[in-house]
Amino acid sequence: MATVSVLNMEGKEVGTMELNDAIFGAKINEHLVHLAVVQQLANNRQGTQKAKTRSEVRGGGRKPWRQKGTGHARQGSIRAPQWKGGGVVFAPVPRDYSFKMNKKEKRAALKSALTSRVQEEKFIVLDDLKLDEIKTKKFVQVMKNLNVDKALVVMKEKDVNVIQSAKNIPNVKTTLTSTINVYDILKYKTVVITKSAVENIEEVYV
Repeated sequence: MATVSVLNMEGKEVGTMELNDAIFGAKINEHLVHLAVVQQLANNRQGTQKAKTRSEVRGGGRKPWRQKGTGHARQGSIRAPQWKGGGVVFAPVPRDYSFKMNKKEKRAALKSALTSRVQEEKFIVLDDLKLDEIKTKKFVQVMKNLNVDKALVVMKEKDVNVIQSAKNIPNVKTTLTSTINVYDILKYKTVVITKSAVENIEEVYV
């Protein structure tokens, strides 16, 4: 089992913690990690892009000019794709980009992402993360104490003071163990996680 230091909000070591190898020491599967990221980005797409084909554009009911004798190329409608204001060839239509991953694949991808952060020593465990008031300045100081600038902060339970204090800080995102995902783990340089959140992840994903 990998052993990591447990820090307090001042950035000082207050103990150590053993991480479960089944989650934080798993074999890294890059294919599943990539698939999980692609799935999340695809599922977030609105898919509402729309353009009209020549059958949907208004007008163009009659032939612009007769077939022969004008010197112009023959034309059937002013709403054909080559005309200004005409329809679009193979126009995009609203669609659903989302796709599914198996539950085991999702878990394997998450374990791979967490393991990579532990191996890269970008996994910081806090004994606790509590603020007595909503104050961005205090949260910034905690990040400075941990020597972290771009971080994903993971908690077991929702804490309004912490979430609101971190809300306006660029490159910092707070999340819960129930909503943690591969994309966020890889997007942010460091994972800052509370000790209780680590224990919760080990309970759920073992």
